[in-house]
Amino acid sequence: MARTPPPFSRFEVMIAWRYLRARRAEGGVSVMTVISFLGIMLAVAALIATLAVRTGFRAEFVGTILGANPHISVYDQVELDANGRQNRVFEDYEAAAAAVAEVPGVAHAAAVIRGQVMASHQGRNAGVEVTGIAAADLATVPLVAEPEQAFGSLADFGTGDGVAIGIGVARELGLRVGDRIRLISPDGARTPFGTSPRVSAYEVVYIFQVGRWDIDRVRVYMPFAEAQTYFNRDGVADEIEVYLDDPERVEAMVLPVLMAAGEVSVWTWRDSSGAFLQALQMEDNIMFIILSILVLIATLNIVSGLIMLVKNKSRDIGILRTMGLSEGSVLRVFFLCGSAIGVAGTIAGVTLGCAFAIWIDPIFDFVNWIAGGGVWDPSVRLISELPARLEAGDVLSAVALSLGLSFVVTIFPARRAARMNPVEALRHE
Repeated sequence: MARTPPPFSRFEVMIAWRYLRARRAEGGVSVMTVISFLGIMLAVAALIATLAVRTGFRAEFVGTILGANPHISVYDQVELDANGRQNRVFEDYEAAAAAVAEVPGVAHAAAVIRGQVMASHQGRNAGVEVTGIAAADLATVPLVAEPEQAFGSLADFGTGDGVAIGIGVARELGLRVGDRIRLISPDGARTPFGTSPRVSAYEVVYIFQVGRWDIDRVRVYMPFAEAQTYFNRDGVADEIEVYLDDPERVEAMVLPVLMAAGEVSVWTWRDSSGAFLQALQMEDNIMFIILSILVLIATLNIVSGLIMLVKNKSRDIGILRTMGLSEGSVLRVFFLCGSAIGVAGTIAGVTLGCAFAIWIDPIFDFVNWIAGGGVWDPSVRLISELPARLEAGDVLSAVALSLGLSFVVTIFPARRAARMNPVEALRHE
Protein backbone atom coordinates (compact mmCIF):
# COMPACT_ATOMS: atom_id res chain seq x y z
CA MET A 1 0.00 0.00 0.00
CA ALA A 2 1.35 3.39 -0.98
CA ARG A 3 2.40 5.58 1.92
CA THR A 4 0.68 8.96 2.20
CA PRO A 5 3.27 11.77 2.15
CA PRO A 6 3.34 14.00 5.21
CA PRO A 7 1.87 17.54 5.05
CA PHE A 8 4.09 20.23 3.53
CA SER A 9 6.31 17.69 1.83
CA ARG A 10 9.22 18.70 -0.30
CA PHE A 11 7.33 18.31 -3.57
CA GLU A 12 4.54 20.62 -2.33
CA VAL A 13 7.11 23.30 -1.51
CA MET A 14 8.75 22.84 -4.93
CA ILE A 15 5.41 23.25 -6.75
CA ALA A 16 4.52 26.34 -4.72
CA TRP A 17 7.93 27.90 -5.42
CA ARG A 18 7.58 27.20 -9.14
CA TYR A 19 4.16 28.91 -9.22
CA LEU A 20 5.44 31.96 -7.32
CA ARG A 21 8.37 32.63 -9.64
CA ALA A 22 6.50 31.85 -12.87
CA ARG A 23 6.29 34.60 -15.46
CA ARG A 24 3.01 35.86 -16.83
CA ALA A 25 3.74 34.10 -20.13
CA GLU A 26 3.88 30.82 -18.18
CA GLY A 27 0.55 31.47 -16.53
CA GLY A 28 2.03 32.92 -13.33
CA VAL A 29 1.22 36.14 -11.49
CA SER A 30 4.66 37.52 -10.67
CA VAL A 31 3.47 41.13 -10.94
CA MET A 32 0.65 40.52 -8.46
CA THR A 33 3.11 38.74 -6.18
CA VAL A 34 5.36 41.78 -6.14
CA ILE A 35 2.40 44.11 -5.49
CA SER A 36 1.22 41.92 -2.59
CA PHE A 37 4.74 41.80 -1.16
CA LEU A 38 5.18 45.58 -1.33
CA GLY A 39 1.75 46.22 0.16
CA ILE A 40 2.37 44.01 3.19
CA MET A 41 5.89 45.38 3.64
CA LEU A 42 4.73 49.01 3.69
CA ALA A 43 1.73 48.27 5.92
CA VAL A 44 3.82 46.42 8.51
CA ALA A 45 6.53 49.10 8.39
CA ALA A 46 3.92 51.83 8.95
CA LEU A 47 2.42 49.89 11.85
CA ILE A 48 5.78 49.35 13.56
CA ALA A 49 6.87 52.96 13.00
CA THR A 50 3.60 54.27 14.42
CA LEU A 51 3.79 51.97 17.44
CA ALA A 52 7.41 53.02 18.05
CA VAL A 53 6.56 56.73 17.91
CA ARG A 54 3.51 56.16 20.10
CA THR A 55 5.55 54.29 22.70
CA GLY A 56 8.36 56.83 22.53
CA PHE A 57 5.99 59.76 22.92
CA ARG A 58 4.34 58.25 25.99
CA ALA A 59 7.70 57.28 27.52
CA GLU A 60 9.10 60.76 26.87
CA PHE A 61 6.02 62.46 28.24
CA VAL A 62 5.88 60.33 31.38
CA GLY A 63 9.66 60.58 31.78
CA THR A 64 9.60 64.37 31.86
CA ILE A 65 6.69 64.30 34.31
CA LEU A 66 8.56 61.99 36.65
CA GLY A 67 11.92 63.65 36.12
CA ALA A 68 10.96 67.28 36.64
CA ASN A 69 7.87 67.13 38.87
CA PRO A 70 7.14 65.53 42.25
CA HIS A 71 5.59 62.09 42.27
CA ILE A 72 3.46 63.03 45.28
CA SER A 73 2.65 66.52 46.58
CA VAL A 74 1.71 66.75 50.27
CA TYR A 75 -0.43 69.69 51.42
CA ASP A 76 -1.41 70.82 54.90
CA GLN A 77 -3.98 73.39 56.01
CA VAL A 78 -5.50 76.17 53.93
CA GLU A 79 -5.73 79.72 55.29
CA LEU A 80 -6.95 83.07 53.98
CA ASP A 81 -4.50 85.90 53.32
CA ALA A 82 -5.10 89.61 53.77
CA ASN A 83 -6.84 89.80 50.39
CA GLY A 84 -9.21 86.94 51.18
CA ARG A 85 -7.48 84.43 48.92
CA GLN A 86 -6.77 80.86 49.94
CA ASN A 87 -3.13 79.87 50.52
CA ARG A 88 -1.81 76.48 51.47
CA VAL A 89 0.38 76.69 54.55
CA PHE A 90 2.64 73.95 55.90
CA GLU A 91 3.94 75.09 59.30
CA ASP A 92 5.77 72.03 60.61
CA TYR A 93 7.26 71.24 57.22
CA GLU A 94 10.71 70.13 58.41
CA ALA A 95 9.36 67.38 60.68
CA ALA A 96 6.81 66.27 58.09
CA ALA A 97 9.43 66.09 55.34
CA ALA A 98 11.77 64.10 57.58
CA ALA A 99 8.96 61.66 58.51
CA VAL A 100 7.93 61.14 54.89
CA ALA A 101 11.55 60.62 53.83
CA GLU A 102 11.79 57.67 56.27
CA VAL A 103 8.95 55.80 54.53
CA PRO A 104 10.29 52.74 52.63
CA GLY A 105 10.06 53.43 48.91
CA VAL A 106 10.47 57.21 49.26
CA ALA A 107 13.67 58.46 47.63
CA HIS A 108 13.48 62.07 48.76
CA ALA A 109 11.11 64.58 50.34
CA ALA A 110 11.58 68.37 50.22
CA ALA A 111 9.60 71.41 51.33
CA VAL A 112 8.92 73.97 48.60
CA ILE A 113 7.22 77.31 48.05
CA ARG A 114 5.38 78.11 44.83
CA GLY A 115 4.23 81.35 43.30
CA GLN A 116 3.41 82.92 39.95
CA VAL A 117 5.04 86.25 39.14
CA MET A 118 5.98 88.46 36.23
CA ALA A 119 9.59 88.27 34.99
CA SER A 120 11.27 90.97 32.95
CA HIS A 121 14.63 91.67 31.31
CA GLN A 122 15.58 94.54 29.01
CA GLY A 123 11.99 95.44 28.24
CA ARG A 124 10.77 91.87 27.71
CA ASN A 125 8.13 90.43 30.02
CA ALA A 126 6.84 86.90 30.67
CA GLY A 127 4.78 85.13 33.28
CA VAL A 128 6.77 82.50 35.19
CA GLU A 129 6.21 79.97 37.94
CA VAL A 130 8.69 80.31 40.80
CA THR A 131 9.57 77.29 42.97
CA GLY A 132 11.45 77.97 46.18
CA ILE A 133 13.61 74.96 47.05
CA ALA A 134 16.83 74.27 48.92
CA ALA A 135 19.96 73.77 46.82
CA ALA A 136 20.49 70.22 48.12
CA ASP A 137 16.89 69.32 47.27
CA LEU A 138 17.08 70.81 43.76
CA ALA A 139 20.13 68.64 43.03
CA THR A 140 17.92 65.55 43.55
CA VAL A 141 15.41 66.56 40.81
CA PRO A 142 16.56 64.22 37.99
CA LEU A 143 15.91 66.30 34.87
CA VAL A 144 17.15 69.50 36.46
CA ALA A 145 20.37 67.97 37.77
CA GLU A 146 20.91 66.04 34.49
CA PRO A 147 18.90 67.87 31.80
CA GLU A 148 18.96 67.51 28.02
CA GLN A 149 20.95 70.72 27.82
CA ALA A 150 22.37 73.03 30.48
CA PHE A 151 24.32 76.26 30.79
CA GLY A 152 26.09 77.46 33.92
CA SER A 153 26.58 75.41 37.08
CA LEU A 154 23.95 74.03 39.42
CA ALA A 155 26.52 74.25 42.22
CA ASP A 156 26.17 78.05 42.11
CA PHE A 157 22.45 77.78 42.95
CA GLY A 158 21.83 78.85 46.54
CA THR A 159 24.93 80.98 46.79
CA GLY A 160 24.10 84.68 46.92
CA ASP A 161 21.01 85.63 44.92
CA GLY A 162 21.40 83.07 42.12
CA VAL A 163 18.39 81.42 40.48
CA ALA A 164 17.92 78.61 37.93
CA ILE A 165 15.59 79.08 34.97
CA GLY A 166 14.22 77.00 32.11
CA ILE A 167 15.66 77.49 28.65
CA GLY A 168 12.27 78.67 27.38
CA VAL A 169 12.29 81.51 29.93
CA ALA A 170 15.83 82.41 28.87
CA ARG A 171 14.84 82.56 25.19
CA GLU A 172 11.68 84.53 25.86
CA LEU A 173 13.52 87.18 27.88
CA GLY A 174 16.89 87.03 26.12
CA LEU A 175 18.75 85.88 29.22
CA ARG A 176 22.16 84.27 29.54
CA VAL A 177 24.14 82.96 32.50
CA GLY A 178 25.30 85.95 34.53
CA ASP A 179 22.39 88.23 33.53
CA ARG A 180 19.93 89.48 36.12
CA ILE A 181 16.23 88.70 35.92
CA ARG A 182 13.65 90.95 37.61
CA LEU A 183 10.74 89.22 39.33
CA ILE A 184 7.64 91.30 40.07
CA SER A 185 5.06 89.97 42.53
CA PRO A 186 1.78 91.80 43.25
CA ASP A 187 1.83 90.46 46.83
CA GLY A 188 4.83 92.35 48.13
CA ALA A 189 5.61 94.31 51.24
CA ARG A 190 2.71 95.19 53.53
CA THR A 191 2.60 98.91 54.44
CA PRO A 192 0.08 101.11 56.28
CA PHE A 193 -1.18 102.13 52.85
CA GLY A 194 -1.72 98.54 51.66
CA THR A 195 0.35 95.91 49.89
CA SER A 196 2.87 97.21 47.39
CA PRO A 197 4.32 95.08 44.58
CA ARG A 198 7.63 93.45 45.32
CA VAL A 199 10.35 93.86 42.69
CA SER A 200 13.62 91.97 43.12
CA ALA A 201 16.50 91.19 40.76
CA TYR A 202 18.36 87.87 40.77
CA GLU A 203 21.39 86.56 38.94
CA VAL A 204 20.84 83.70 36.52
CA VAL A 205 23.39 81.03 37.46
CA TYR A 206 21.90 77.97 35.74
CA ILE A 207 19.78 77.42 32.61
CA PHE A 208 18.30 73.96 31.99
CA GLN A 209 16.24 72.18 29.34
CA VAL A 210 14.20 69.19 30.50
CA GLY A 211 12.48 68.68 27.13
CA ARG A 212 8.94 69.68 28.13
CA TRP A 213 7.88 73.02 26.65
CA ASP A 214 5.38 73.76 29.44
CA ILE A 215 8.19 73.30 32.01
CA ASP A 216 11.10 74.94 30.21
CA ARG A 217 8.93 77.93 29.30
CA VAL A 218 7.77 78.87 32.83
CA ARG A 219 9.97 77.22 35.48
CA VAL A 220 12.21 79.34 37.73
CA TYR A 221 13.91 77.91 40.84
CA MET A 222 14.76 80.21 43.75
CA PRO A 223 16.57 79.34 47.00
CA PHE A 224 14.08 78.30 49.67
CA ALA A 225 15.00 80.93 52.27
CA GLU A 226 14.85 83.70 49.66
CA ALA A 227 11.45 82.44 48.46
CA GLN A 228 10.10 82.57 52.02
CA THR A 229 11.03 86.25 52.20
CA TYR A 230 9.93 87.10 48.67
CA PHE A 231 6.48 85.50 49.01
CA ASN A 232 5.91 86.47 52.67
CA ARG A 233 6.09 82.85 53.81
CA ASP A 234 8.40 83.29 56.80
CA GLY A 235 8.57 80.07 58.81
CA VAL A 236 6.22 78.07 56.55
CA ALA A 237 6.18 76.17 53.27
CA ASP A 238 3.47 75.60 50.69
CA GLU A 239 3.87 71.87 50.18
CA ILE A 240 6.23 68.92 50.42
CA GLU A 241 7.44 67.32 47.20
CA VAL A 242 7.93 63.57 47.42
CA TYR A 243 10.01 61.52 44.96
CA LEU A 244 9.65 57.73 44.92
CA ASP A 245 12.02 54.92 44.05
CA ASP A 246 9.33 53.44 41.77
CA PRO A 247 6.90 56.12 40.52
CA GLU A 248 4.67 53.49 38.88
CA ARG A 249 3.69 52.29 42.39
CA VAL A 250 2.44 55.71 43.40
CA GLU A 251 -1.05 54.45 44.35
CA ALA A 252 0.44 51.95 46.80
CA MET A 253 2.60 54.69 48.38
CA VAL A 254 -0.21 57.16 49.08
CA LEU A 255 -1.38 55.53 52.33
CA PRO A 256 2.12 55.18 53.89
CA VAL A 257 2.87 58.82 53.05
CA LEU A 258 -0.42 59.94 54.58
CA MET A 259 0.27 57.97 57.75
CA ALA A 260 3.77 59.46 58.06
CA ALA A 261 2.76 63.08 57.36
CA GLY A 262 -0.33 63.16 59.57
CA GLU A 263 -3.58 64.96 58.73
CA VAL A 264 -2.68 66.15 55.24
CA SER A 265 -3.93 65.83 51.68
CA VAL A 266 -1.94 64.42 48.76
CA TRP A 267 -1.93 64.83 44.99
CA THR A 268 -0.09 62.30 42.80
CA TRP A 269 1.40 62.60 39.34
CA ARG A 270 -1.33 60.32 38.03
CA ASP A 271 -3.97 62.68 39.43
CA SER A 272 -2.48 65.61 37.54
CA SER A 273 -1.74 63.79 34.26
CA GLY A 274 -4.18 60.88 34.33
CA ALA A 275 -6.67 62.41 31.89
CA PHE A 276 -3.95 63.12 29.34
CA LEU A 277 -2.53 59.61 29.67
CA GLN A 278 -6.00 58.12 29.18
CA ALA A 279 -6.45 60.23 26.05
CA LEU A 280 -3.09 58.95 24.79
CA GLN A 281 -4.15 55.36 25.44
CA MET A 282 -7.42 55.85 23.59
CA GLU A 283 -5.56 57.42 20.66
CA ASP A 284 -3.12 54.51 20.67
CA ASN A 285 -5.93 51.96 20.46
CA ILE A 286 -7.65 53.83 17.62
CA MET A 287 -4.41 54.15 15.65
CA PHE A 288 -3.71 50.44 16.07
CA ILE A 289 -7.18 49.57 14.75
CA ILE A 290 -6.79 51.89 11.76
CA LEU A 291 -3.38 50.52 10.85
CA SER A 292 -4.64 46.96 11.35
CA ILE A 293 -7.23 47.69 8.66
CA LEU A 294 -4.38 48.90 6.46
CA VAL A 295 -2.57 45.58 6.97
CA LEU A 296 -5.80 43.70 6.19
CA ILE A 297 -6.20 45.60 2.93
CA ALA A 298 -2.61 44.77 2.01
CA THR A 299 -3.14 41.06 2.71
CA LEU A 300 -6.25 41.01 0.52
CA ASN A 301 -3.90 41.50 -2.43
CA ILE A 302 -2.77 37.94 -1.71
CA VAL A 303 -6.34 36.74 -2.26
CA SER A 304 -6.52 38.48 -5.63
CA GLY A 305 -3.20 37.05 -6.67
CA LEU A 306 -4.08 33.51 -5.62
CA ILE A 307 -7.46 33.63 -7.36
CA MET A 308 -5.71 34.63 -10.58
CA LEU A 309 -3.11 31.94 -9.99
CA VAL A 310 -5.78 29.25 -9.46
CA LYS A 311 -7.54 30.33 -12.64
CA ASN A 312 -4.35 30.29 -14.70
CA LYS A 313 -3.21 26.99 -13.22
CA SER A 314 -6.53 25.13 -13.52
CA ARG A 315 -5.08 22.82 -16.20
CA ASP A 316 -2.07 22.04 -13.96
CA ILE A 317 -4.38 21.37 -11.02
CA GLY A 318 -6.46 18.97 -13.11
CA ILE A 319 -3.34 17.06 -14.26
CA LEU A 320 -1.95 16.88 -10.71
CA ARG A 321 -5.26 15.59 -9.40
CA THR A 322 -5.50 12.89 -12.10
CA MET A 323 -1.95 11.85 -11.19
CA GLY A 324 -3.10 11.20 -7.63
CA LEU A 325 -2.45 14.47 -5.84
CA SER A 326 -4.95 14.79 -2.97
CA GLU A 327 -7.15 17.79 -2.19
CA GLY A 328 -5.07 18.41 0.92
CA SER A 329 -1.85 18.59 -1.10
CA VAL A 330 -3.38 21.07 -3.58
CA LEU A 331 -4.64 23.19 -0.66
CA ARG A 332 -1.22 23.19 0.95
CA VAL A 333 0.50 24.14 -2.31
CA PHE A 334 -1.56 27.28 -2.73
CA PHE A 335 -1.48 27.98 1.01
CA LEU A 336 2.32 27.97 0.76
CA CYS A 337 2.13 30.39 -2.16
CA GLY A 338 0.08 32.91 -0.21
CA SER A 339 1.77 32.48 3.17
CA ALA A 340 5.23 32.82 1.57
CA ILE A 341 4.27 36.27 0.29
CA GLY A 342 2.96 37.20 3.74
CA VAL A 343 6.08 35.96 5.53
CA ALA A 344 8.45 37.68 3.11
CA GLY A 345 6.48 40.94 3.23
CA THR A 346 6.35 40.82 7.03
CA ILE A 347 10.10 40.27 7.36
CA ALA A 348 10.83 43.14 4.98
CA GLY A 349 8.27 45.35 6.77
CA VAL A 350 9.79 44.64 10.19
CA THR A 351 13.23 45.51 8.84
CA LEU A 352 12.01 48.75 7.27
CA GLY A 353 9.91 49.77 10.29
CA CYS A 354 12.71 49.11 12.78
CA ALA A 355 15.19 51.01 10.62
CA PHE A 356 12.80 53.98 10.50
CA ALA A 357 12.44 53.96 14.30
CA ILE A 358 16.20 53.66 14.86
CA TRP A 359 17.13 56.44 12.43
CA ILE A 360 14.10 58.64 13.01
CA ASP A 361 16.18 61.69 13.98
CA PRO A 362 18.11 62.06 10.67
CA ILE A 363 14.96 61.16 8.72
CA PHE A 364 12.95 63.82 10.54
CA ASP A 365 15.76 66.34 10.15
CA PHE A 366 15.65 65.72 6.39
CA VAL A 367 11.85 66.16 6.33
CA ASN A 368 12.21 69.34 8.38
CA TRP A 369 14.85 70.61 5.93
CA ILE A 370 12.64 69.84 2.94
CA ALA A 371 9.72 71.67 4.59
CA GLY A 372 11.87 74.68 5.43
CA GLY A 373 11.76 74.11 9.20
CA GLY A 374 9.04 74.50 11.77
CA VAL A 375 7.55 71.01 11.30
CA TRP A 376 7.77 70.23 15.02
CA ASP A 377 6.33 72.86 17.36
CA PRO A 378 7.16 72.09 21.03
CA SER A 379 4.48 74.52 22.24
CA VAL A 380 1.83 72.28 20.66
CA ARG A 381 3.34 68.84 21.24
CA LEU A 382 4.91 69.77 24.62
CA ILE A 383 8.14 67.81 24.07
CA SER A 384 11.19 69.18 22.26
CA GLU A 385 11.64 66.46 19.63
CA LEU A 386 9.90 63.53 17.97
CA PRO A 387 10.69 60.40 20.02
CA ALA A 388 10.63 56.75 18.93
CA ARG A 389 11.10 53.72 21.11
CA LEU A 390 11.13 50.15 19.84
CA GLU A 391 9.46 47.65 22.15
CA ALA A 392 9.58 43.90 21.58
CA GLY A 393 5.87 43.65 22.35
CA ASP A 394 4.98 46.19 19.66
CA VAL A 395 7.09 44.44 17.02
CA LEU A 396 5.68 41.03 17.95
CA SER A 397 2.10 42.33 17.84
CA ALA A 398 2.69 43.72 14.33
CA VAL A 399 4.27 40.44 13.20
CA ALA A 400 1.45 38.37 14.70
CA LEU A 401 -1.19 40.57 13.07
CA SER A 402 0.42 40.46 9.64
CA LEU A 403 1.15 36.73 9.64
CA GLY A 404 -2.23 35.88 11.11
CA LEU A 405 -4.11 37.84 8.47
CA SER A 406 -1.88 36.49 5.70
CA PHE A 407 -2.50 32.89 6.74
CA VAL A 408 -6.25 33.35 7.19
CA VAL A 409 -6.97 35.08 3.88
CA THR A 410 -4.85 32.51 2.03
CA ILE A 411 -7.08 29.63 3.12
CA PHE A 412 -10.10 30.66 1.04
CA PRO A 413 -8.52 30.66 -2.47
CA ALA A 414 -6.48 27.59 -1.50
CA ARG A 415 -9.68 25.69 -0.63
CA ARG A 416 -11.18 26.77 -3.94
CA ALA A 417 -8.23 25.26 -5.76
CA ALA A 418 -8.39 22.06 -3.72
CA ARG A 419 -12.09 21.54 -4.44
CA MET A 420 -11.70 22.05 -8.19
CA ASN A 421 -13.06 19.09 -10.16
CA PRO A 422 -10.21 17.71 -12.33
CA VAL A 423 -12.67 16.70 -15.05
CA GLU A 424 -14.05 20.24 -15.27
CA ALA A 425 -10.50 21.65 -15.18
CA LEU A 426 -9.50 19.55 -18.20
CA ARG A 427 -12.79 19.76 -20.12
CA HIS A 428 -11.68 22.62 -22.36
CA GLU A 429 -8.06 21.60 -22.68
